[in-house]
Amino acid sequence: MHKHLHLLSIVVAVCTAFSLINEVDGDYLIGVGSYDMTGPAAGVNMMGYANMEQSTAGIHFRLRARTFIVAESSQGARFAFVNLDAGMASQLVTIKVLQRLKTRFGDLYTQENVAISGTHTHAGTAGYLQYVIYSITSLGFVNQSFDAIVKAIEQSIVQAHNNLKPGSIFLNTGDVENAGINRSPSAYLFNPPEERARYSSDVDTTMTLLKFWDPESKKSIGAFSWFATHGTSMSRDNKLISGDNKGAAARFFEDWFTFGNKSLSTPITKSSAKPVETSTLIKKAQTIKATGGKPCGKTTSQGFKVRKNDGSGFVGAFCQSNVGDVTPNVLGAFCTDTGKPCDFNRSSCNGDDQLCVGRGPGYPDEILSTKIIGERQFQKAAELFNSASNQLSGKIDYRHTYLNFTNIEVELDDNTVVKTCPAALGPGFAAGTTDGPGMFGFQQGDTEINEMWKRLRDILKEPSRYQVDCQKPKPVLLSTGEMLVPYAWAPAILPIQMLRLGNFVIVSVPGEFTTMAGRRLREAVKETLISNGNGDFNDKTHVVIAGLTNTYSQYVATFEEYKQQRYEAASTLYGPHTLSAYIQEFKKLAKAMATGEQLGGTDLLPPDLSSVQLSYLLDPVGDSPPPGKKFGDINQDAAQPKGRSFTKGDKPSAIFWSANPRYDLLIEGTFAVVEMLQGERWIPVYDDDDFCLYFKWKLDNITFYGLATIEWEVPEEAASGVYRLRHFGSSKKTKDSPNEYFTGASSAFTVS
Repeated sequence: MHKHLHLLSIVVAVCTAFSLINEVDGDYLIGVGSYDMTGPAAGVNMMGYANMEQSTAGIHFRLRARTFIVAESSQGARFAFVNLDAGMASQLVTIKVLQRLKTRFGDLYTQENVAISGTHTHAGTAGYLQYVIYSITSLGFVNQSFDAIVKAIEQSIVQAHNNLKPGSIFLNTGDVENAGINRSPSAYLFNPPEERARYSSDVDTTMTLLKFWDPESKKSIGAFSWFATHGTSMSRDNKLISGDNKGAAARFFEDWFTFGNKSLSTPITKSSAKPVETSTLIKKAQTIKATGGKPCGKTTSQGFKVRKNDGSGFVGAFCQSNVGDVTPNVLGAFCTDTGKPCDFNRSSCNGDDQLCVGRGPGYPDEILSTKIIGERQFQKAAELFNSASNQLSGKIDYRHTYLNFTNIEVELDDNTVVKTCPAALGPGFAAGTTDGPGMFGFQQGDTEINEMWKRLRDILKEPSRYQVDCQKPKPVLLSTGEMLVPYAWAPAILPIQMLRLGNFVIVSVPGEFTTMAGRRLREAVKETLISNGNGDFNDKTHVVIAGLTNTYSQYVATFEEYKQQRYEAASTLYGPHTLSAYIQEFKKLAKAMATGEQLGGTDLLPPDLSSVQLSYLLDPVGDSPPPGKKFGDINQDAAQPKGRSFTKGDKPSAIFWSANPRYDLLIEGTFAVVEMLQGERWIPVYDDDDFCLYFKWKLDNITFYGLATIEWEVPEEAASGVYRLRHFGSSKKTKDSPNEYFTGASSAFTVS
């Protein structure tokens, strides 16, 4: 790890923590799993910013589904929690995963006790949600994105199930410093002063961590943490698949635990040979030329993976919470034309929303920002992991129900009865946020829509008078809840869910709650549990919100924040009383859990729209290399710097003739490898799961043949030696022909 991570103190703390708990017997059955869910790395729109121009063109690092399962016994109560390196959960994904689990396990894992939560990275592929509004920019449904996610969730749950063993679980909490600020502080100020006075910050800084301990092996098998910050360290202009800051934190945590005090950038396999003079290394490297493209097997690249994870190793996950108004761009938002801070209330620059952009701590380097925010979460997680001593015990339980959120009657504190509304978006939604500005002509806080946009809106669907009145003070830009052609534009039926692990309760919400909205929900759930639990719950009961879980329905702002109609409020689909409806219905779940009451059955189910999905994204139709070339041949070699070695911070790279990576996603494999010469053997030391290695793909602007670039940013702790870059891929001669797999390697170069 980097020097500033104070590895020595961490190692000492690990030893101390182990000595405290190494005699603990297992109280539950615990299991973890992890599986690759990286989608198509070329030409597929990304989910999050709704930017038509943001389509994948390579991989920063791979995406994973990470799962933990806890059970009271082999056939006893249990639940499975899945953390996805994805923008959000999807109702259709949940439906199909549950169908697969039923085939495998019968009624052991159901909608009641399976939670699937997204980290909210904005750098994963789109096209896996079933409602129209979420698939416009992806040109509809993308089967490859969908299938990769569904398979990964299923396989990670299977791994966790098969790995179940007696174990113990420890809970710890602490504050993460400077990993998130409020991106809508003016809306937060609309909340009552006496409520705001109860909190020291306008964002939640608490990280909650569960540590899973195997007493037999006397080591941990995993840790899952919840903390609220957006997955927007990577900007709307990024085109590399990435888990953003939470995916980065997971990589750092898993590497730190697995490889101890080896740097996450240091090659895992090191040569035992004595150091060699740099001049000798250079001479040796100059004799090793590029190998050229060669055929290989379908699974060959899997053997070159450095970070293999079949669920039997340590799994570290960084889950999302009430993230609605929290940005990782902690330097604040500035105007790109003047460098001055943006307008406080509207987040615009002289009326232009597109000029107001947030800055991460590594500004202007978004990958550095991703790394820094990831490290800040990782460092706190490592600290909490080391000092965790609050052992959980008690009942495993869960409650789940579906609700039609378009017409819930809500009784307010003054006995007034109000209702939620059909889904709708306001003009503040079109303005975007400081993380990703939206369309020109809109600003956050807009409470009027100009006549041109009204006419365009009405061509799609003129909102009903009931909808207009119900959504006030939000002006209706898109009445998505009333738009049903070619199929539903927005969800109506939503799941809410609670999972209990002793005195720890997970509240699964299908959207993005703002900071204050999340606080109100947590408090309401905790108070209801305590007041109805006959002593089972107390002040030490810990409630955490798992955001973007099981399906997606955008934002939930407080009633007061709704008045200003910034982005979060304009994206609160079901009207001004959405949060009140959630609190009311979750209190019912909490009361049922506290009293042991089972909820009555319901015929209310979300639709399965898989049969009506439209897709306008064309599949690749077949590739060929230039005349006289093979796939895997070098287009541009990794040039050895004249008379010297590469050193830390340098970026040796090689470009290969290559086919579209959509032909095979190489799941649990890799498109890119850095190999190190050890003796007479080439040993893989980095792959496309590493933070320092980049795989990029594009069509040549002149010839229109495919080119794959592998770029390695030599890390500070890289060992001296001889290296080369290797590429894996697959091709098809025609759309219907079988896949042909290939590999190629660059000439050698030295690092010292």
